[in-house]
Amino acid sequence: MGPLLPYDLLYYSGVRAYFQEDWDKAAELLEKSIANKESMRRLRRKCHEDCFDAGTDMLAKLDSEGGSLWDLQALEWVQQRAECLRFCVGRSVSPAGLLPVSIDIDYEFSTRNPYNFLQVIYYKLEKLQKAASAAHTFFVANPSHLEMRNNIEKYRRMKGVAEAAFQDREQHKEMHWALYDSALLSEASSDWQLAARKWRESVNETLRQTEDCRVHCQMSPQSLPEDRGVDGVDGVFEKAAVLSLSLLSCQQSCVTQVATRPGRISAQEDFLPTQLEHQHIAQFKADDLAGAIQTLRSLLLFYPSDTDSLGNLQFYYETLGEDKESQDKDKQPAQEIANYVNRSLQEKKLLYFGKENLGSDFIDPDLWTPEDVIPESLRESWRAEKEKLNKKVKEEEKEEEMDDSGFYAGGPVPQVGVTITMDDVAMNGTNRVVLDGVITSKECDTLLQLATAAASAGDGYRGRRSPHTPHEKFEGLTVLKAAKLAQDGMVNQSDARLLHELGERVRTLLDSYFRSPPGLFFSFTHLVCRTAITGDQEGRLDLSHPVHVDNCLLEPETGHCWREAPAFTHRDLSAVLYLNDNFDGGDLFFTTRDAKTVKARVRPGCGRLVGFSSGPVNPHGVTAVTAGRRCALALWFTKEKLHRDVEREEAEALWAADGQGVAKATEDGEAKGTSGRSGRSQTPKEKSRGRGRVTGGKDEL
Repeated sequence: MGPLLPYDLLYYSGVRAYFQEDWDKAAELLEKSIANKESMRRLRRKCHEDCFDAGTDMLAKLDSEGGSLWDLQALEWVQQRAECLRFCVGRSVSPAGLLPVSIDIDYEFSTRNPYNFLQVIYYKLEKLQKAASAAHTFFVANPSHLEMRNNIEKYRRMKGVAEAAFQDREQHKEMHWALYDSALLSEASSDWQLAARKWRESVNETLRQTEDCRVHCQMSPQSLPEDRGVDGVDGVFEKAAVLSLSLLSCQQSCVTQVATRPGRISAQEDFLPTQLEHQHIAQFKADDLAGAIQTLRSLLLFYPSDTDSLGNLQFYYETLGEDKESQDKDKQPAQEIANYVNRSLQEKKLLYFGKENLGSDFIDPDLWTPEDVIPESLRESWRAEKEKLNKKVKEEEKEEEMDDSGFYAGGPVPQVGVTITMDDVAMNGTNRVVLDGVITSKECDTLLQLATAAASAGDGYRGRRSPHTPHEKFEGLTVLKAAKLAQDGMVNQSDARLLHELGERVRTLLDSYFRSPPGLFFSFTHLVCRTAITGDQEGRLDLSHPVHVDNCLLEPETGHCWREAPAFTHRDLSAVLYLNDNFDGGDLFFTTRDAKTVKARVRPGCGRLVGFSSGPVNPHGVTAVTAGRRCALALWFTKEKLHRDVEREEAEALWAADGQGVAKATEDGEAKGTSGRSGRSQTPKEKSRGRGRVTGGKDEL
């Protein structure tokens, strides 16, 4: 095997072959460019480790030798390290491969554009499994790419394309995010021992990914100041200072890189401290007090005066029954966290010194940087920036707490026998309610039988078998389909009409409880069942339905929720009426807008109704159904007549044509018969801002 060729040359050659429609050659070159880039990354890490001790014998003499000898000893250490690295890398890489790679090529790979080309190439070569894998890998980092989203949907419908093909080929570079999400899932399931273990793994992987990034900064070619347009740097020491500050700035920016999900623009603030906070809470709930104390003391290295953390630490000591002094000796912070914080503080001091005295640029990636690290002359501007950031965070928190839906929880419950089990206070939120006794066990059994007899595999109107997770089979039935099946004698008329009538019952209850404005229309009614696929649950880490908002596209990292297509922006009120509880998992849960903290949890059961406003104050998800079949009636309501459920009206028209009226609650609450559909409103449809973001689809509850 010869020396590694430069991956940028291979990429250029592959793109050229692509436009020449030489598909086999293009596939070979682009795959080799991806492989060589990864091989170069691993080689640099290995050489960094192999040469770590090179010249260190000189370091021992630095404190004992004086004058010019000190300079010579330092230079000898640098030279020995450089010689080792040059030899280590040079014996495996071609001379051209040692040259710097352009910013444009770095951008192409950071946005995963090689997979964009490979998706087309493999489709042309009729290698559909590979095409689907490339498409999925590209889409993970480009979730707003509408064309690729459509391509993936087409691949899912093609024969010969297995669900296993839709794997992220770059996932090994983002394992900390997989572990992070797995830890959140374990928390949502209240499996605290597993959550504690997953948070520990997530923290360790975050540290490892950060170290990999820092090594890349050290091992990548660096241009001299004059090559970067830096003026006034003439002497050797000035150039050395600029290069060293550039290296430290690159290494500090690794915090931001590691904390940014693929496909996201902004990083998650306080990524590592946030994980430590989750970890110590999970350890405490898993009865690992010693581990919780160590993790909490590690967290306090970032925020040593945080009152909540200090209070928790005191509580842990008291619970353990030992005094603080003896515990302080035994339960020190994790050494790897202490090293991380100490190194970061030393680097920040040097970088702020360079910013103050040498005019270098530095953007601090951390919120936890203590003020005493900042030079006096820079503190005023630093405080202003910090205050600006804190104000922004508070505004976002305030925005999260406000609900402008026009619904006001706390109205009367007009049905005898229905009780309020949980309200806003119990559910830690706004415009949420859990009602019990809405339907009888007989009615639950009737709808369960109807679902078994008539529900379609898939989501009921696009035919996707597993739209949210490959580990569950998804089935659905609409009111119109039930009416047509009843008309054809495939199901009982009374069962189909019950499906319709229960929707009216739910609307009456929620219209009253949430004191909704006049004119609350059905937007969609859906009998939904999720069945755990037997033999496909081991090692499962996903949710039955990821955290989302029903009428906007949630971006957890920034807290924003974009009310635009493809979200169902017209939805105003959401509801789910449960039919059974004989399954494992499948709990509904509500979170904060960052999707990190579970605020409330609802266990399904026959006759239990959950209602909530559909906007960003109510992010929610469903835990994995790991055994059995979970069935529920999902409903959404809208205040816009234009977006009413026309299919529901078609079903009513079918019954009316057969001389069978249906009971409907009118706007004034009176039950009346209907024999046809109402006229269409000519209200103009609200236009979206057209940002073209695609981060979610159907929002089944």
